[in-house]
Amino acid sequence: MDDFSRAGQRSKGAHASRRAWLLAAGGAALMPFGTLALAQTAPTASKNVANAVDGGAKAALQPYVGVEPPAATRLISLSGALTEIVYQLGAQSLLVGSDTTSNYPEAANRMPKVGYVRQLAAEGVLSLKPDVVIGTTEAGPPVVLQQIAQTRVAIALVQSDHSWDEVLRKIRLVGQATGRQAQAAQLAQDLQKEWDAVQALVRTTVAANRSPRALFVLSHSGTPQVAGQGTAGDALLRMGGASNVMQGFGGYRPLTAEAMAQAAPQVIVTTTQGVEAVGGEAKFWARPELALTPAYRNKTLIALEASQLLGFGPRLPQAVRTLHQGLQAVQA
Repeated sequence: MDDFSRAGQRSKGAHASRRAWLLAAGGAALMPFGTLALAQTAPTASKNVANAVDGGAKAALQPYVGVEPPAATRLISLSGALTEIVYQLGAQSLLVGSDTTSNYPEAANRMPKVGYVRQLAAEGVLSLKPDVVIGTTEAGPPVVLQQIAQTRVAIALVQSDHSWDEVLRKIRLVGQATGRQAQAAQLAQDLQKEWDAVQALVRTTVAANRSPRALFVLSHSGTPQVAGQGTAGDALLRMGGASNVMQGFGGYRPLTAEAMAQAAPQVIVTTTQGVEAVGGEAKFWARPELALTPAYRNKTLIALEASQLLGFGPRLPQAVRTLHQGLQAVQA
């Protein structure tokens, strides 16, 4: 599932480096931690059915992955990161609509919306008369994309795998769809230099055994979820030089006080929207589940704006650098 669509610095006195790092706002929300036990494992048969359905959906999207679209005259973006790149390339005049995760830059909020990226309707997309639709493999349902393609609208998707290469593929796709390949190549080159510098810094601290134990928490509604392996949250922790305390399972799961105490994170990473959703930092830490963790003792919380943190777009190097700085403050 798309982690992003699921989903200012504060310091006081001598302990500033160990206080919460709260940065620019916007995006997903973290709800209050629940008190329920770690979610019971679904029956094996149910899990197999869910996996089969998910695998079938991914297979249905593969014909659109890696497609080189024609230059658009009426473009729809089904990805916040892709929309952001369109603006960076100065091609926003081609956009006639976008999905609801497209909220950066601010001007993107004024764009007609075709719905939530995973719950699209063909009518909403086609009503804007696009000639090209771009997105990632998080878009769906697949049958809707198939219906759109049957109307001779070009569809091109980027494989979503929570990697740096995903960002570069997104830039290339937008360059093709907007006829701005040269500008896209320059943007990719500039961001590659920034990414290489950030990752060199991360490798240095990891080699020095300065990888704090971190927990990534995300939820838009209901029980908050912690990031296991194969998630955007897990990828971001590793990119920033942290060790994800949640191992042994993939995807997201609810967590109990007992399980959180056993995981013993030194720092919690989430979104600024999540902290705001519970009424601020003080109320965030007031949850009794957090009192059992080392993170609680030093109030080590890193919160970043959701679209920057989870969008895997052109602001990823900046997000990882800021995350890394916050993680290293934990070790200070």
